[in-house]
Parts: sequence; C-alpha cells; structure tokens
Amino acid sequence: MSQTKPDQEFRAHLAEGRFMIQRSASSGAYVFYPRVAEPGTGRQDLEWVEASGGGEIHALTIVHPRPPEVPYNVALVALDEGPRLMSRIEGIAPEALKIGQRVVGRIAELQDGPNVVFDLA
Repeated sequence: MSQTKPDQEFRAHLAEGRFMIQRSASSGAYVFYPRVAEPGTGRQDLEWVEASGGGEIHALTIVHPRPPEVPYNVALVALDEGPRLMSRIEGIAPEALKIGQRVVGRIAELQDGPNVVFDLA
C-alpha cells in the first residue's frame, strides 16, 4: 500500500488522465470513494484499476442558483462496476436528463482541478 492517502492517489490518477477506482484483490468488489480498507470487511488489499467509465443515472437533482447563474444538475451515477459516484452530466439541458439514462465518464479540468464528469452515452 502506498504512503499516499487514497484520495490524493485518486487525484494524481485524474491529473494523469486516468479514471481509476479501487477493487479488493480478495473479494473482487469495487470500491469508491477511495479508502484504505474495503467497507464491510476491513480488508486492506485494495488495488487501483481503470474504470470502464460507463454507468447510468441513479439519482438526479437540478440546482437553480440566483440569476445570472444558470441551472445545473447534480447526478448520482451508478458505475458499471457497481459503486456510485456523485458528479454532473454535461452537454445537455438539466431538464432533459432522466434517471436510468446511460452515461460515459471523462476527465474534465474544473476550478478545483481534474474531476470525472459524464456525458450521455
């Protein structure tokens, strides 16, 4: 196990252009948000693997900030590997999104650095 904190390692992968999640070597269970041990078992055998990037919208909300800001979405995406990731869906009006739609992730440079965002598949 690296001396780097799991969230720092995740951010470093994003900076390299890689969307990585963790998987338990013993159970094969995928884990997100990055952590030291597998939830439920405490096993500390988590390894970094490339995420497929595919998933579907599991939950969705539209935020309506004060003008002149425009509405935007916040989505809980169920990754094909199993874990869920909070992000946003880009390139589409928030009102056009629906739970269950397929999405594909990509890394985008945002104000706080590289992050995973999604587009409709």
